[in-house]
Amino acid sequence: MPETLNAAVIGVGSMGANHARVYARMAATNLVAIADIDPEVCERVARTYKATAYSDYREMLEREKVDVVTIAVPTHLHCQVALDTMAAGIHTFVEKPLADSIANSRIMIDSSHREEVVLAVGHIERYNPAVIALKQHLETGQLGKIYQIHARRIGPFPPRVQDVGVVFDLATHELNVMEYLANAGIHSIAAEVRRTLQNAHEDLVSGIVRFDNDIVGVLDINWLTPTKIRQLSILGEKGLFLVNYLTQELWFYENRSAVDKWEGLATAGVSEGAVIKYELERVEPLRAELDAFVDAVLHGYNGLVNGEEGLRAVYLAEQLLRASSERRVIDLPPYTPIPALHKDYDGTGR
Repeated sequence: MPETLNAAVIGVGSMGANHARVYARMAATNLVAIADIDPEVCERVARTYKATAYSDYREMLEREKVDVVTIAVPTHLHCQVALDTMAAGIHTFVEKPLADSIANSRIMIDSSHREEVVLAVGHIERYNPAVIALKQHLETGQLGKIYQIHARRIGPFPPRVQDVGVVFDLATHELNVMEYLANAGIHSIAAEVRRTLQNAHEDLVSGIVRFDNDIVGVLDINWLTPTKIRQLSILGEKGLFLVNYLTQELWFYENRSAVDKWEGLATAGVSEGAVIKYELERVEPLRAELDAFVDAVLHGYNGLVNGEEGLRAVYLAEQLLRASSERRVIDLPPYTPIPALHKDYDGTGR
């Protein structure tokens, strides 16, 4: 494997164009080609980054020597496009969600194992400095026992998303991050969804999940809010952590009574204590994510969010929709979050 990889992007709309930009600027990659069915967009992005433009990605695969590729097409096309790129021996990065169903996710994972290529999934918040720092603080026990994780991902409706609703497009982010931070699997799910702006897919979901270690998770997600908010809070016996995904900020609100309790000064309770804002070095999560992808291709698995984790998020999304449809709490099989690449793992806990 060469130290400089030829990169390509299939689908250069909003997110795909950013992938093209990052590949063009990375020392380890050379952006050689892009493909998109919109000729005007394709030519513009190709011209900007001095790459070859293709209206048909299959022609691109035939003509170009590509080592790594990003797939940023509509979700229902992920499976077929990824099967084509992996069959060509290309290490493949798929924007989240991995696929539009558990079945297609498994097909893609099987192909990656068969072709012996890396399959990565764009769960970009895992590379947010605030999330990474929060995980480190939790592992030190700074929060003590964790009671609740509350995820709030709301904003206006994005017209570009037509083939899935908020559960697949947005909730998959939070479900993945929640299990990562809780270090435990979700064992039950309840949810309500609503279709307001469109009939085909839900644009609001409110969900309650419970983890194997008894943490309660709350999902507040919609495309109905006129301002974009991306926040996650974790409540525990020693206080509250608050993440702002957009500004990459991490705050800690101390429970003073818990501190006094540990010092033997008072009984258990809740009261306001110190407020700490952690100084974090801001990075572009997409750049960090693609750095990890390229490093995994060059040097082997490195904790990258891979196909198995992508499948798990799709599975949980399907269970959210099922819980709403059946109007009941759905119990899930036991699951332990693991750094995957286990060929016998199907993501569902079965």
